[in-house]
Amino acid sequence: MILAFDGSSIDGSAYGYVTDLARDSPAWLDDLVAFWSTYGLGLFAVLMVVAWWRARRESPGAALVALAVPVVVVVAYGVDLGVKLLVREDRPCQSLRVATLEACPAHGDWSFPSNHAAIAAAAAVALFLVARRVGTVAVVAAGVMAASRVWVGAHYPHDVAAGLLVGTLVAMTMVAALRRLPDVSGHPLTASRLGVLLLAPRLAKSG
Repeated sequence: MILAFDGSSIDGSAYGYVTDLARDSPAWLDDLVAFWSTYGLGLFAVLMVVAWWRARRESPGAALVALAVPVVVVVAYGVDLGVKLLVREDRPCQSLRVATLEACPAHGDWSFPSNHAAIAAAAAVALFLVARRVGTVAVVAAGVMAASRVWVGAHYPHDVAAGLLVGTLVAMTMVAALRRLPDVSGHPLTASRLGVLLLAPRLAKSG
């Protein structure tokens, strides 16, 4: 049997308070939170498209960074997964043996840090650095995603906090690196068929 870390001593009481609150809440609220917890990451994909659409009207450089947001998310997920494999923290539902809204994962599906929180934070921070308005919506959504993972019983609060930190650091580092790349405004690619990805077509003015 693989030895695992028991994180209940860190904030198990806070986790228990939240899961007790979830059990005592109306069914419609639990269903709403559970739905968001499972499918809410899809909203970030929509926001990525919106941010890219707006960024290509600003400059090819901004559009390039917007196009890289999915890559930022994949890297954040990989870093988060690496930390999971190093720490190997059991899920709280296994350590505390409490009833949760989400089915308790099998042993070996580690809890720390939260993948959902890392993905949401990476997307939100990268989007915020690309397009403030879209990014603000994403930041709020990331916070709600992190809270929902505790509500459904999948993670301790420290799991989602660490996931948010991982996603934030990866996004800030990668976006800063992308912005140091040479200006692509005059690159031949912008005049090619692929240029539509980096620059919005300009409508000819009628005389």
